[in-house]
Amino acid sequence: MKAQTEQRTGLLYGFGAYGMWGLVPLFWPLLKPSGAIEILAHRMVWSLAVVGVALLAMRRWGWIRELLRQPRKLALTTLAASVISVNWGLYIWAVNNGAVVEASLGYFINPLVTIAIGVLVLGERLRRAQWAAVGIGVAAVLVLAIGYGRPPWISLVLAFSFAAYGLIKKKLNMGGVESLAAETALLFLPALGYLLWLGTQGRSTFALDDPGHSWLLAATGLVTAIPLICFGAAAIRVPLSTLGLLQYLAPVFQFGLGVVYFHEAMPPERWAGFSLVWVALALLTWDALRTARRSRARLAEAGASAATAATAATTATTAPATTASEAAVAAEVAGGAEVAGAVHGAPEPPPTVATPAREPA
Repeated sequence: MKAQTEQRTGLLYGFGAYGMWGLVPLFWPLLKPSGAIEILAHRMVWSLAVVGVALLAMRRWGWIRELLRQPRKLALTTLAASVISVNWGLYIWAVNNGAVVEASLGYFINPLVTIAIGVLVLGERLRRAQWAAVGIGVAAVLVLAIGYGRPPWISLVLAFSFAAYGLIKKKLNMGGVESLAAETALLFLPALGYLLWLGTQGRSTFALDDPGHSWLLAATGLVTAIPLICFGAAAIRVPLSTLGLLQYLAPVFQFGLGVVYFHEAMPPERWAGFSLVWVALALLTWDALRTARRSRARLAEAGASAATAATAATTATTAPATTASEAAVAAEVAGGAEVAGAVHGAPEPPPTVATPAREPA
């Protein structure tokens, strides 16, 4: 009963995290007349303030000394901060310049790009269904390029930067709050310097006559941190397979807002391109679920065999090495990890409170 309650709570957190990421296009236009770079700078500054309070409450500071003692890890963190800055800044610019639909496409094709990077960079091997999904994704981009009259560069930059960010985070293996704190700390001084420069030039919008605007800019820290905290709470309560499927909620909401609320054009060729992307994602998800079921079945069978052998060898003073319940738990964990790996294109599950790193902008 307690496990079911925990899972329901985790689902609520998951829906909350991806729902907020999906609805965030409604927030960025409220910050006009601030430009994308100014909004990005405020997001960096205020995010550090929010995660700083969170770390203070949790009393988790030991990772800072460890990070500073590892130059390679610090360099990777700096690279991750630079990549996510590009992703965040372009996303804000896209939303405030009438390209919400094209931005949502970037997060739809992100799993396909992640798989492609896994093959090209990590030398991973794909199953046939995964190759087919990637091929359909490439065809979708070509169709959309014809429809737009240009490559969908916003989508491609968002997808590739997010996939690269995920790859770096995979190598870093840091918790979500800690990694966000490290990245925003590295970006804090440049961001603060830019905001101070805007103020000296009389171009800052933070000190406008309307105090509500200043509060909205300060709220960018909460808009960044709260979904990540909800994601972390979901990640420890629900299977990774469920979490991997929930990730599609954000681009679905973004696409819906772009078409229904922002009234962006969707000519037939654009519908055709998006339809191909959705077919590719459906194929990828089907393959992931099928592979997970097979893995669970194999592990359950192996666990049952091990339990039988252990029971036969049990004495009054020796407990079995592997019980059937432990085998079932192992099967569930491994199955969830397989699904998440297949959906995200990673050979192993991400850290419990990681990502976006798999965090949509």
